[in-house]
Amino acid sequence: MPFRIIKGDITKMDTDAIVNAANSSLLGGGGVDGAIHRAAGPELLEECRTLGGCETGRAKITRAYRLPAKFVIHTVGPIWYGGGNGEAEKLASCYRESLRLAEEHGCESVAFPLISAGAYGYPKDQALQVATETVRSFLEDHEMDVSLVIWSREDFAFNRECHRRLLKFLAEGLSEQEADHLMNMERARRAAYMPAPQMAPKPVQASPKATETGESAPKNKKGFLPSRKEKEALQETVFEATQACAPYPAQPSEEMGAVPAGLDDFLHQMDEGFRDMLLRKIDERGITDADCYKAANIDRKLFNKIKNNKDYRPCKSTVLALAVALHLPLSETREMLRKAGFSLSRSTKFDLIVEFFIREGNYDIYQINEALFYFDQKLLGSLN
Repeated sequence: MPFRIIKGDITKMDTDAIVNAANSSLLGGGGVDGAIHRAAGPELLEECRTLGGCETGRAKITRAYRLPAKFVIHTVGPIWYGGGNGEAEKLASCYRESLRLAEEHGCESVAFPLISAGAYGYPKDQALQVATETVRSFLEDHEMDVSLVIWSREDFAFNRECHRRLLKFLAEGLSEQEADHLMNMERARRAAYMPAPQMAPKPVQASPKATETGESAPKNKKGFLPSRKEKEALQETVFEATQACAPYPAQPSEEMGAVPAGLDDFLHQMDEGFRDMLLRKIDERGITDADCYKAANIDRKLFNKIKNNKDYRPCKSTVLALAVALHLPLSETREMLRKAGFSLSRSTKFDLIVEFFIREGNYDIYQINEALFYFDQKLLGSLN
């Protein structure tokens, strides 16, 4: 079953269980804890009084009362003291213990908040890494629909170095106006929610011609964004590459042979379809169907629908999820998309983000989805 990141209110999640980031008393508090107690009603507090509190890294379960869920799993996350006091292991234990309780009580779906990333001060990007690694490990051997519910995207952060490189790649692929808007949004978000030491922009190097003539170097207000000339060169390169990779020439050529006389003859020349390419690639990689759909973060039922129905066409995000699961290079990813009736475009954030990770050889679908969520894009796989 898939793991997904959702922007929303955890008290409104219609899952078998929701997880409460509680304090050790289990008697309510602020943030997520207070919101869950208010939404569940006073009966939740009365049951919590009977539990005798909870240790950090452990979890206890109660009924959900007025919440849409069946159960509330209360877990106590660690307070951040700099990372040298076993915080990561305690935080991972919160997720493991909560998932264990959910499984013991027959839950098929569970929703988590980002534990300890609020008042307890755990850095959001590190809290996210612990959450995804622990959930990923659990889902390798278990079937469960797991959601991470984030109140707002401004409260969400992922790997900073990856974030920096991705921003540069996006800026190169977007129009100048879109790139300016993207950078302004990022500066505002960083100033408000991600305080960090300011880094000086990379200096713009003068061209050899400018140095010889004594002319001043062209100014680049955005620091790391390409100049207009560089952008035009990039667009020309992309156009040439696209033309070279075009699946069919505009007109029939001698290499293609004569056009068949009848429709029946023409249809006999149909090439391999999406489903057939998928199954062939799974065989070539020497992996099982389960290996594939779990790495693609898609539901087993959806995979079986694709496998058993040659005419079924999944959505674009599912096709890309399967390409990522199979570690296909960019050329084969484009081929798989084409067979399913899609293409990659350099004019949309979603396509650019996925292309960035494939070009970097990073096929970690969890990291790709973190970036997609951050930029308010549809996730790969999940329940699509």
